[in-house]
Amino acid sequence: MNLLLLSDIHYAGPAETARGGDYEMEAIPNARTRFLARAYRHWFWMRNPLDRTPQFHAFLRQPIEADHVIVNGDFAMDSGFIGVADPACLESARICLEALAQKFGDRLRLVLGDHELGKRTLFSNRGNMSLESWKLATERLRIPSFWQINEGRYVLMGVTSSLITLPAHSADVLPDDQMEWQKLRVNHLDQIRKAFSSLEPDQRVLLFCHDPTALPFLAAEKEIRDRLGQVEQTVIGHLHSDLILWKSRFLAGMPVLRGLGPSVAKMTAALHQAREWAPFKVRLCPALAGIELLNDGGYFMANLDPLGRWPVRFEFYSLPR
Repeated sequence: MNLLLLSDIHYAGPAETARGGDYEMEAIPNARTRFLARAYRHWFWMRNPLDRTPQFHAFLRQPIEADHVIVNGDFAMDSGFIGVADPACLESARICLEALAQKFGDRLRLVLGDHELGKRTLFSNRGNMSLESWKLATERLRIPSFWQINEGRYVLMGVTSSLITLPAHSADVLPDDQMEWQKLRVNHLDQIRKAFSSLEPDQRVLLFCHDPTALPFLAAEKEIRDRLGQVEQTVIGHLHSDLILWKSRFLAGMPVLRGLGPSVAKMTAALHQAREWAPFKVRLCPALAGIELLNDGGYFMANLDPLGRWPVRFEFYSLPR
């Protein structure tokens, strides 16, 4: 079987495009922080976020055949910082998903990313996880929070990292919404526990999880920890580039920095636990457009033998801007 894997499309529809590529800079009130953020975006991350959109159209023109197409989260730009509760972000996500569905039909499998639900921005205090975004993403856009496909000896499983990592995202959640988000998390973890508990001894798992910050939380669950040896690969997104993954491994175990704002505290807390990613056998599916510094975007094709006679074979296809 052939699997097509892609992640972090960050498509911008008409309304998000109209906001322009400086939408995040305009949300930063401090001039010094805005200067540093602009330099980071210009030289390293993505000079103009709108430059990601043409990559999606270039991808759709590729003559690709696959039995399953798995998109590992972050379909829109989230320029309102509250996920698809923002009408402009909802429009972007809808256009993106409709284009994917038109090309791939019922072979398409979607994983929820953090930008579908909203999050606090890196350089400012704007943004939050929105319960309305959860409702719209799961009901109107029909992105499941959990799914499982059995193919011979393989079990393909998609989970929602933002729910799993909820304890680490407390600064992103409005106080009045904490209890409802916690209920959603409990139900989601219960689904994942049951799926792992039901594995046959000879089955292998391909796990799809947008944000690797979720992996230590999964490892804390006994039903999952006891079967980690059956996880052949965990495909993540979120980090956009293998360079970021390498840096995350290099900084794994670093202390948590709590005096530099909630975003830095959240990121360093994730890096503090990054050594626990190893048993999940992490493989990053880069952002479709990569990062500015390396122009390293693209997608994966994976060849899977349902009889399990060999491990899944991954091949990366570069799609430079």
